[in-house]
Amino acid sequence: VHFQRGQRDSSFDLRWFTPELEMDLCGHATLAPAHVIFRHLGYRDSVIRFQTRSGILTVTREEEQLTLDFPARPAVLCDTPHDLSVGLGAKPVLTGKARDYLAVFETEEEVRHLQPDMVALTRLDCLGIIATAPGKDCDFVSRFFAPGAGVPEDPVTGSAHCTLIPYWAERLGRPKLHARQISLRGGELFCEHRGDRVGIGGHAVTYSSGFLHVS
Repeated sequence: VHFQRGQRDSSFDLRWFTPELEMDLCGHATLAPAHVIFRHLGYRDSVIRFQTRSGILTVTREEEQLTLDFPARPAVLCDTPHDLSVGLGAKPVLTGKARDYLAVFETEEEVRHLQPDMVALTRLDCLGIIATAPGKDCDFVSRFFAPGAGVPEDPVTGSAHCTLIPYWAERLGRPKLHARQISLRGGELFCEHRGDRVGIGGHAVTYSSGFLHVS
């Protein structure tokens, strides 16, 4: 992630990169610079505005929680591609597509025990694959795989929730949702469906800091 102070107003310019490409939208790499700006750069307002490839994105601070305001990306129902079932090692009960494929399973255990074939997943015509199911102690769980972008499994994926939140809000009949991404590292998200936008709340901590000298 790269950010810098904007030249024309109080916003910040923000760009995101994987080992393979520049991303159009990224959640944890928006949360992290927002945390740095709030916690370490003396920023006093409660809202940060970022200029990005996806337009203006805001991050709001409410005590220790940071909430991202992102565009909603509802999935359109579609047939399940063969490489999706092969790549996940299981066939979802429902499949949709937005930027990413959305693969819906019946139980959290199915999602937790997926052992993806990354080669098969790279053959799909999408950036990433979202696997999701109802959660045991939350509204829904998910995992996110993007081997074609150089990210076999992402620990926590804000941009995937641009698709997850509209789906689960409609299915459960309420706008506010509690989610967990059940990767090895894992993460907890506090979500809200806002029509053509979504709110994605979470927490961040500083675990290291330093200086890079370029000569």
